[in-house]
Amino acid sequence: MPTTDLIADLEWRGLLKQCSDLEALKVALKTQQTFYCGFDPTADSLHIGNLLPLMALRRVQEHGHKAIAIVGGGTGLIGDPSGKANERTLNTPETVAAFVKRIEAQIRSILVPDKTIIENNADWICQLSAVELLRDVGKNFTIAWMLAKESVSARLESGISFTEFTYMILQSYDFVVLNERHGCTVQIGGSDQWGNMTAGIDLVRKMRGQQTYVVTFPLITTSSGKKFGKSEAGAIWMDPAKTSPYAFYQFWVNSEDPDVPRFLRQFTLLSHEEIEAIEAEHNANPGQRSGHKRLAAEVTRLVHGEEELQKVILASQALFGGADLATADVGTLIEATASAPSTEVDLANIPQVADLLVTLGLATSKGDAGRLMKGGGFYINNQQVDAGSVPTLSADHFLGGRLCILRKGKKSYATVRVAGQFLLGRGNRL
Repeated sequence: MPTTDLIADLEWRGLLKQCSDLEALKVALKTQQTFYCGFDPTADSLHIGNLLPLMALRRVQEHGHKAIAIVGGGTGLIGDPSGKANERTLNTPETVAAFVKRIEAQIRSILVPDKTIIENNADWICQLSAVELLRDVGKNFTIAWMLAKESVSARLESGISFTEFTYMILQSYDFVVLNERHGCTVQIGGSDQWGNMTAGIDLVRKMRGQQTYVVTFPLITTSSGKKFGKSEAGAIWMDPAKTSPYAFYQFWVNSEDPDVPRFLRQFTLLSHEEIEAIEAEHNANPGQRSGHKRLAAEVTRLVHGEEELQKVILASQALFGGADLATADVGTLIEATASAPSTEVDLANIPQVADLLVTLGLATSKGDAGRLMKGGGFYINNQQVDAGSVPTLSADHFLGGRLCILRKGKKSYATVRVAGQFLLGRGNRL
């Protein structure tokens, strides 16, 4: 059964910034409503910026309302000017179609599959003739009204093509089609989409005589003002081949302290009571980073599944908690140590350990390496080397026949990798 608590929940989670008619929408929500949100296929994967609208749609489902996700196979051929200083580079129809298939699968993994409708707006946009678009749809828009919309007005100085200028018309037409096909009454999206979305309200009213609503959520930035969803390596993608589950987990666990409570509300399915308990623990014992760990675990589980989450946690415990590395997934260990100093060797001709320590920067000279090994502060795969001994590496030291981890003290480590090996399942060479 639908609940009327959806608006309160969105507000509490920081997922409500604007609403076209909040009081009227609250009344409408006493009966089941259908919401939609659009995702244009501008890449072969969604990134975590797209996770926010997906979480908003998931909250819609949790409160008993219907959710539609549109993958813009049609609008993706045109390009949305919103928030962009310059024209987008247009992809070929074949490329966009391939992107659509990959993104549809990611959307289904976050939303409740048997309660989710996924549409591709290419199914109707690409069927419109130029005359139909201009005569039946375009006649409902005036140039002056379109120029006043921020997505257009912000681009007038730098320039906007007729192609991107018409994007607003196509997105508005999506709302008309979904209203006709599914009785859709609410569109949700980022606050940068406000102009396009309110244009949809007007078009549905003119073409269908129906009252509809739009709800926006804020664009997310970190507490320090950084653009959300970016790391030193670039965007944080939902595709594990583009951002490994380990790197994904680390992004969230390294969230700035003030952001943790907010991200728990916005990016997890935890209840109000669970989140408030985590926040209390987080604030009482910030050094334990319990909030960071719970946030990272919940979002990683949601996007990549329980099995990948456990691989990540076990690899982290093995690397930094001193657990047996042999119990960890080798592929995840390779991902976890990707930024560490590394060298490749041939198993038939493994250099002496002292030479490896110098090559990897764990020792300044062979003499320094000898002192390190003799002092008892040296570890091979987390196993401490007996003080005074001079170890040698063999093929047996390479986890999964691929990786050996050398460590000096508690925190300084480097990897020795077998030449010519590949990171299975990710497509990256070691």
